[in-house]
Amino acid sequence: MAGKQYLDADHYEKKLARVMERLGAEEHNFDWGRHGGWVEFRYREQLYRFDHSVEKARAKGQNIRYGSDAFAQIVLALEDLSRLVERGLYDLQNWIEGMKFLPPPPTVPDCFKKMGFERIPTLEEVDRRYRHLAKRWHPDLLKDDGTAFKELHQTTEQAKRYLQEGEGDHARTRL
Repeated sequence: MAGKQYLDADHYEKKLARVMERLGAEEHNFDWGRHGGWVEFRYREQLYRFDHSVEKARAKGQNIRYGSDAFAQIVLALEDLSRLVERGLYDLQNWIEGMKFLPPPPTVPDCFKKMGFERIPTLEEVDRRYRHLAKRWHPDLLKDDGTAFKELHQTTEQAKRYLQEGEGDHARTRL
């Protein structure tokens, strides 16, 4: 098939069986189709499910075209996890328990979204973005009343206040 990045799905189905055995999964099940795939397994009497799709991959910048490729990515990720467990670098139970308690991602305030940020930036990033946008929206350049420029200035001031007042401290940790 043109554009196929991974081996055929049979290869990954067999690999999944070996990975589940390495992880000590009590049972597992899987399926894949045109647009995505999933794997679920029981580990210490708890059921876990991993699913992936062409759409999810594209949203993260991965260019895959087939559901079988999404399935392959799940299997390869689980294989990586099994290697960590086998080498004693990480205990699967700790990893799974940690997944349950991950904090929700911080919500990005509108002032940052209006400036084009998808995460909470630093003050320096806000300043750089302001200078960039100010050049594009300056009233002398657009030959208008400056409404967009004034809104940009107000949005930037709001973003700076948010960061300076410490409201963003909890969200500035980079992953």
